[in-house]
Amino acid sequence: MKEAEMLVETNQLILVRKQIRRKKIKSFFSTILQNRAATVGGAIILFYGLMTIFAPMIAPYDPYEINLQDKLQSPSMSHWMGTDDKGRDILSRILYGSRLSLGVGVSAVAFGAFFGIILGLISGYYGKWIDTIISRCLDVMLAFPGILLALAIISALGPSLINVTIAVGIFSIPLFARIVRGSTMEVKKLEYIDAIRTLGANDFIIIFRHIFPNILSPIIVQGSLRLATAILSAAGLSFLGLGAQPPSPEWGAMLSSGRDFIFSSPFIAIFPGLMISILVLGFNLFGDGLRDALDPRMKK
Repeated sequence: MKEAEMLVETNQLILVRKQIRRKKIKSFFSTILQNRAATVGGAIILFYGLMTIFAPMIAPYDPYEINLQDKLQSPSMSHWMGTDDKGRDILSRILYGSRLSLGVGVSAVAFGAFFGIILGLISGYYGKWIDTIISRCLDVMLAFPGILLALAIISALGPSLINVTIAVGIFSIPLFARIVRGSTMEVKKLEYIDAIRTLGANDFIIIFRHIFPNILSPIIVQGSLRLATAILSAAGLSFLGLGAQPPSPEWGAMLSSGRDFIFSSPFIAIFPGLMISILVLGFNLFGDGLRDALDPRMKK
């Protein structure tokens, strides 16, 4: 009888948690729509997403086609953003480059989030010596500045866009792990977790079915803010020649090639730099809006 009563109480607690979650989702969307910064940031991200998807249909020229007769042309009706030192259309290269810049940012954050979430869940749930070992390893990674750690990793792996993704993803792991660890330690103390454990649920079910869904809010916020940093870091590494290699139309590499003509043809560097700045601004605005929507303390 006691087990039956406990099962009923546990099911009621789980049902209440689901109802609270549904209310939070409704409140989340209404808060996002009311937040001007989040709306502007979301619109910027949507614009870049559409630009990435429809780049082959929008681009007026082949981004790799060299035409030395049209090199260093100023913006005009035939070339809206001008041409570079090899006569390639800058607008076309920026449209195709959005796939690389966004792809690297999203892939790096996904890489860092996956391993960071796993480590954070294990560390926060089991604690003791497991928590100590994982936490000390994360402290060692955090002791190095992110860009310096990425430079060291790329120096070992070699310059390429894939290695930039891995490097940026690796120095994103500690940030996600720290957030997930703290949230897991809070949620595992709740009564319904104890009730589920008493009923015989194994650790895997408790962690991934009952704890993980309840700590998604800070992960989502951190992910959106981390995307801006990842895109900026990847562009910076490509600017240094450690990322995308010529003739790839990656924005950081385009910015690097345009610095040689900054006085004679500044538009070669201005447009890629402007695209990076606006995209990073969009993710930052949207991330702040997510924080306002998902963190009750921010609302107060």
